[in-house]
Amino acid sequence: MEWKNLLGTVAPWIGTALGGPLGGMAATAIAEVFGMSEKTEDAIKQALSGATPEQMLALKNADQQFALRMQELGFQNVQALEKIAADDRDSARKREAAVLDYTPRILAYLIVGGFLGMAYGVLFKQMNADSVLAGTIIGYLSAKAEQVASYYFGSTAGSAKKSELLAQVSKSKE
Repeated sequence: MEWKNLLGTVAPWIGTALGGPLGGMAATAIAEVFGMSEKTEDAIKQALSGATPEQMLALKNADQQFALRMQELGFQNVQALEKIAADDRDSARKREAAVLDYTPRILAYLIVGGFLGMAYGVLFKQMNADSVLAGTIIGYLSAKAEQVASYYFGSTAGSAKKSELLAQVSKSKE
């Protein structure tokens, strides 16, 4: 089971909040359960992959506390948190379409190009990847290249296309 699905099953409030603007609060809740100093996606993934049953129970308890805190803040259910995350992504897409800023596209090309260049250099012995720093840089570029691909070709692109089609359908019904 993928770690995000596991997190969503064991701790639905935390799992939902992690993907949205309240992700910092969710990451802090997870970090407290596992005693993590880093609150990165990789650290969370690693902690969940090696979690003991006691830690999973502690995560479930943390999710219940997180749910109470969210309800105090006015979020009555997980769907309210999902709506905030969806609205956040939607406003970012609308901004990008309206502004026509080329910076994200240029950065995407640089990230993917950097990854491909590093991969080529390592595979064809142009660069030595024996040091920890080189491995860290390659891992970082690999993760960022995956995010770029997901944004342009993955679920994010599919969601944008779906939103566009729904808007066309609603206009045609008017």
